[in-house]
Formats: sequence, structure tokens, C-alpha cells
Amino acid sequence: MTASSSTRPVQGWAQRKRLQFFRPYLQPSDAILEIGSGSGWMKEALRRDGFTNYTTIDLFPPADIVGDINEWRQLGLRPESFDVIIAFEVVEHVDCFQACLDLLAPGGRMLITTPVPETDWILKITERLGLNQRRTSPHSNLVHLRKVPGFDKKQIKIVMGLGQWAVFYKAS
Repeated sequence: MTASSSTRPVQGWAQRKRLQFFRPYLQPSDAILEIGSGSGWMKEALRRDGFTNYTTIDLFPPADIVGDINEWRQLGLRPESFDVIIAFEVVEHVDCFQACLDLLAPGGRMLITTPVPETDWILKITERLGLNQRRTSPHSNLVHLRKVPGFDKKQIKIVMGLGQWAVFYKAS
């Protein structure tokens, strides 16, 4: 499903906004890993822009790699092999920051979206109203991104008081 073809109004709007916000942090030559890729809308959008070195991982198909990111070694991924890791609406489900640090090349970037912990209840209401995608598993790992350790630099934006959008940088 592409951002423009989404049947849920909030979800489609959010996909378009994410692409617009994060696109400047991506180069076609980057080796990209997307965690929790779902339907593959981001990969599809970036392929139209000439991105070819793009790998997806999710617990379910149609991901390129089906499995848990925290088991990356068993899945055949190599340490420090990605310039960019995309984790949209993932880190609230699973603590995968160490795995991402291990997989990011020096100077690499992690692009993240996740709910603001205190306002996650509002997102539950929008899900019940059918305005955005229902969560596939509990938000058992809600986190304030400013408190995540291990990254050299962070740029964090709070979106509509509900979401945290961030770019984390691994030290060179």
C-alpha cells in the first residue's frame, strides 16, 4: 500500500508526512534497513526515487527478512552494515536500540517514529475509530527518545503532541 492509497485517513496523512520529513536524511546510495516494514509502503516510495540498497525486516511477510531484529546475527545480518535504519512505529513494541547500534555503520543514522508515552491513550481512540492502523501488538516498550542511551547525537521533534520523530546518529 502506498501512502496515497491508504484507506485510513490519519495513516495515509502520517505516511506522507513521514516521507516528507525524513527524506532529506536519506541518499540513494545508502544501505538501508527498515525494521517493522509492514506493507512495504516506505520501500515502495523510496524505490520510485532510485533507492535500490533497501532491506526490510518484520515478523511477517512480505518482508525481505522474516524474523526478530534482536536476533539479527542468526538472520544473517552483519554488524555495522547499514548506513540508515528506519524504525517507524516499532520501538514502542520492542527494545531494539542495541541491535540498531550494532547494525549501524559508524556515522550511521536511525530514523524513528514512536508515540509520546503520556499520549498513547489518544492513539488507542483513533485506532478504535478506524482513523489509523490498529496496533499489531501491545505498546509495552513506550519510551521517551531523549532518554535512549548509546547514540552520539539526537534530533527529536514532537508531532502534534502525540508522536516523537527522531534522527539518531551513531558516532563515527
